[in-house]
Amino acid sequence: MAVQLAFIGLGNMGQAMSKNLVQKGNLEKPLILWNRTLSRATSLSENIGHSIVAESFQDAVSRSDIIFSCISDKQGVRAIIDTVLKGDLKGKLFVECSTVKPEYIDALVTDVRAAGAELVAMPVFGEPTMAEAGVILCVPAGKAEAVDRIKPYLIGVICKGIVDFSGEEPSKADLLKVVGNVFVINMIESLAEGHVLAEKTGLGVGKLQELLAAMFPGPYMIFSMKMSTGDYYGKEPLVSLDLIQHLADMTIDMAKESGTSLKTYETAVEHMKTVKSHAGPQGDITGLYGVVRMESGLQYENGKRKEI
Repeated sequence: MAVQLAFIGLGNMGQAMSKNLVQKGNLEKPLILWNRTLSRATSLSENIGHSIVAESFQDAVSRSDIIFSCISDKQGVRAIIDTVLKGDLKGKLFVECSTVKPEYIDALVTDVRAAGAELVAMPVFGEPTMAEAGVILCVPAGKAEAVDRIKPYLIGVICKGIVDFSGEEPSKADLLKVVGNVFVINMIESLAEGHVLAEKTGLGVGKLQELLAAMFPGPYMIFSMKMSTGDYYGKEPLVSLDLIQHLADMTIDMAKESGTSLKTYETAVEHMKTVKSHAGPQGDITGLYGVVRMESGLQYENGKRKEI
């Protein structure tokens, strides 16, 4: 019997993942889409084809076997689960791609399993352009048989690889997401400092980027190019600073609870606050570069951005 998939939550990441499910997932049935702003779901469906728009998330869940969700806040995740728990969930599989605290996932899993369903936590590493290209990293965690059900839709479809937590509690995936976030933010902070040092010493960024391309291809170059081209200011960010700040607060709380020192990370988080105060809603995480520029006697904007 053909498996019916649904995707709930169509922000930049959700749209990219849904598109790849439709175009590369060999779905026998059209993907069911739902978003709080219905027009976004309708527009996406028209763009990607082989999909239909549900009238409500309850409708999407009731008609589906596997439900992917990517919601920006834990209240939204909880509200959806609490509502659908009132219906028949027996045999359904929820794939939660949102980033929430590990203990929060534990509570969701308990409730979902009590209803006869299953939940796989699957946070992802990467930003929306990487999701569009299908080169994000997925971290699925949960019962082995549940993770096996979604593997046909992962590598080569919505991601380039996985960190497999099959057989372990779903909260382990979100714990890795929190720890991995330290590396990502510290990478951007280090890039920002290195870029400014290269500029102020007269080295320039050309040879620096040759080094990065040779030694650290991938995310390093993606973020480096956003800095050098001025793409870090004057346009809508791919990921809102509020969302990144939510994860940062979670990370710092966990560090304090475990007695861990995160000095570099804390510096980057303070710089994030300056980005938000300087750039407002258009503040991008690579704006850390602009803040380091200001602290080094330069302007926030590097004057390289070109309007297209």
